[in-house]
Amino acid sequence: MTDTIAAPLLSIDNLTISVGSSAIVEDVSLQIGAGEMLGLVGESGCGKSVTALSIMRLLPEPPMQYRSGTIRLGELDMLALSEKQLRAIRGEDVAMIFQEPMTSLNPVLSIGDQLREMILLHRKVSNQEASTRAAQLLDRVGIPSARTALDRYPHQLSGGQRQRVMIAMALACDPRLLIADEPTTALDVTVQAQILDLIDDLRRETGMAVLLITHDLGVVSQYCDRVAVMYGGRIVEQAAAAELFANPRHRYTEALLATIPASNPPGTRLPAISGTVPPPGNRPAGCSFHPRCHAVIEPCTTTLPRLEGIPHATRCWNPAS
Repeated sequence: MTDTIAAPLLSIDNLTISVGSSAIVEDVSLQIGAGEMLGLVGESGCGKSVTALSIMRLLPEPPMQYRSGTIRLGELDMLALSEKQLRAIRGEDVAMIFQEPMTSLNPVLSIGDQLREMILLHRKVSNQEASTRAAQLLDRVGIPSARTALDRYPHQLSGGQRQRVMIAMALACDPRLLIADEPTTALDVTVQAQILDLIDDLRRETGMAVLLITHDLGVVSQYCDRVAVMYGGRIVEQAAAAELFANPRHRYTEALLATIPASNPPGTRLPAISGTVPPPGNRPAGCSFHPRCHAVIEPCTTTLPRLEGIPHATRCWNPAS
């Protein structure tokens, strides 16, 4: 059992998504309140991006199947909506910053054309009003000479500027929920900090909720209110950020935190987690992490633990503390 948020903006309950007989994500439950930033962390292959894409129903159906569970955005039942209804909601109520802006932006359309398209799709305004709004958005996300930038193409912008354009597009219609999937991938450290500060400032200004997917635990500790740790398609730990970093309970979380440079003396070799994340369809019985865990006891190899605890929830037979 996890802690609950009064009237959450986003509520995912017991969500299972499969391809054929293999569960990609299994029994996932998450809640995010208005104005809150939730960090979703875990190694590649744990199911983070699949979970994020499922919220906006962007997964291909088939082969993906929503086997059980619910996804609610406010009063909206996302799994019951038609494609036409979903198109009206995407960008309006919920928006997403994708991992790689160069492949997410259309290379043959100007930045202005792409921003105006988003605005005209959801707002009854003239082309001139859409252009004014587009320039305001670029200025808001820190792109210099915003009016001039509208006429540029993605290849004429730096990686950091393209990512800012993606943020501007995501914020064009003031969404209630922003999903940021590795929003600083391949950016240098200075630009990373600028992008994350921008997202944090905007959510504080507007009250939008943010689901931040990242591998960077340092980023999570600095910006997120709560953290959900994902492994093998399941949530294995969930808590307030300060509590999770001070008192990790699941052995996977413990191992992840041990790899942070700040957790190790200067000049020492960073520890690594042996082994790899098991693929869907080949997950071991019991706790999926047990083949890589140093604290295995008998139930770990045979029986899947439940996610239990309020407000600090963990799915572990032999928790660290």
